[in-house]
Amino acid sequence: MKICIVAEGSYPYVTGGVSSWIHDLINSMPQHEFVIFAIGAEERNRGRFSYRPPDNVCEVREVFLDTFLQEEGRWGRRIELSGKERDALQGLIVGERDTDWETLFQLLCGGRWDASTEFLMSQDYFDLLSDVARQRYEQLPFRELFWTVRSMLLPLMQLLRHPLPEADLYHAVSTGYAGVIASLGKHRYGRPMLLTEHGIYSREREEEIIKADWVKGYFKDLWIRYFYGLARCAYQYADQVVTLFNRNREIEIELGCPESKIAIIPNGIKADEYVDLPRKTADDPAVHIGAIVRVVPIKDIRTMIQSFAVVKREVPQARFSIMGPYDEDPDYYRECVELAEMLGVRDLTFTGSVDVKTRIGKLDVVVLTSISEGQPLAVLEAMAAAKPVVATDVGSCRELLYGSEADGVEGRAGLVVPVLDDKEIARAIITLCNSESLRREMGENGRRRVLSAYTHEQFISRYESLYASLGKEEKTWQVSASS
Repeated sequence: MKICIVAEGSYPYVTGGVSSWIHDLINSMPQHEFVIFAIGAEERNRGRFSYRPPDNVCEVREVFLDTFLQEEGRWGRRIELSGKERDALQGLIVGERDTDWETLFQLLCGGRWDASTEFLMSQDYFDLLSDVARQRYEQLPFRELFWTVRSMLLPLMQLLRHPLPEADLYHAVSTGYAGVIASLGKHRYGRPMLLTEHGIYSREREEEIIKADWVKGYFKDLWIRYFYGLARCAYQYADQVVTLFNRNREIEIELGCPESKIAIIPNGIKADEYVDLPRKTADDPAVHIGAIVRVVPIKDIRTMIQSFAVVKREVPQARFSIMGPYDEDPDYYRECVELAEMLGVRDLTFTGSVDVKTRIGKLDVVVLTSISEGQPLAVLEAMAAAKPVVATDVGSCRELLYGSEADGVEGRAGLVVPVLDDKEIARAIITLCNSESLRREMGENGRRRVLSAYTHEQFISRYESLYASLGKEEKTWQVSASS
C-alpha cells in the first residue's frame, strides 16, 4: 500500500514529538511505501531535514507557507462566482459549521486563475468580503479586515494548488492545513483518509492567537473560528479519527467530530530498550533532575527554570539537565539562558540534542512543564526507564501518571501539577528529591503501566490493522468505481 502522510510543522524538519512518532511508524512498516507531504513555514528550510527518511519513503514533497509572498496579481478581474461558490467561501471566512468543502475544493483547485493573488484581488472577492463585512463585521475597519482575511486564505489556497501525490491512503497527523490537504486527497482520488490527532491542533492555535501580538484583539476571534473550521473539514472527510487518550476524544466530539469515527490508540515505546541503561554510581551524592524536551515556548522552559531555582534552595545537591535541541527558537533559548543567569541558578545545563538512553538511567526525577501536550514521548520514556515524573496537567499526563481503567495498573508513576505554577512544580520535585523510596515505588509503577498498555508492539499492531482495514475499503471503492 502507498500511504501519503501529511504533516505540518513537524517531520522531517523538527526532532522529537510528532516527528519521532512519524519516523518510528514508517520504520516499523517496511511492507508499505510512504510519501511525505511536508508543510513547512519557511522556504529557507527546504531540504534541511532532521531525519533521514527511511528506505520505504519514496518521496518527500515539500511545501512552504511563505511562498505566497512571491506571488503578484492584478486588481479588478471578474471570476464570475456562482451563488453556491459565494456561500462556500463565506462559510470558510466566518468559520461556519456547515461549510461546503466539496464546492470549495472544486473552486480553489479548478484552475480558473493563474495565481491565488489574482483571485484575492478580483472584483468578485472584493464584493463577497464587502457583503461579509456589512453582515457580520460592520464595526471593524474594512481595510484591516481585507488584509486579515487575505492572510488567512492565501496560504491555504497556495497549498491546495500544489500538486498532491496519488496514494492508496491519506494519513494526516493533525487537523489544520494538514487535515485539509488529506481531505483534498480523498476528494480528488476517492481514497480513504485517516486522521491522527496527538494534541488538539485547533485548541493549540487558539491558545497561540489569544497570546499573540501580531493580531489585534477584535480579529482574534476571526482567526480562531477559521482554524476550527479547518478542523471540521478533516473530521468530515476522515474515514477514521485516531486520538491518544479519552480526554482528546471528548474534545473532538465537542468540536464536531462524529463519535462513531473516533478510536483511541495510545503511543507505544520499546520498553525492553530501557532496561539495562547506564546508571549513576553509588557514591554520587547529587540528585539528578532532567527534562527531555525541545527548548521552545510551548514546553514552558522558563517556568521549569524558575521552579528549579526554588528546588536548588531546598535541595542544594540537585542538578538539572535540560536535554533537547535549542536551535529551533534561538530567541527563546537566549531568554531562558538569561533568566537562569538573572536568578543565579547553579548546576543547570542545556545539553542540546543527546541520546536519551545514555542519560535517562542516571536521572532521579524527570520533569515536563508544557502548557500543551498530546501523549508525550518523554513521559513514556521516563516510565519505561522506571523514573518518576513531575508533569503539568496537560494532554494525557494525568492518565499516564495516575492510571486509568484501561491500563489495569494501580499506583502513581509521578506527580501532576498545575500549568505555569513554578511553586507547585518545585514542591513536587522537592517531594521526590527527598524520598528515594517514593521515587523507586513510582518508577516501578510507571514501568508496569508501560508494559501493560503502552508498548511499541501494541501501537504498531493497532496501526497495521487500521491500515489493512482502510486498504480494504480503498479496494472496494476501486471495484465500485470501475463497474
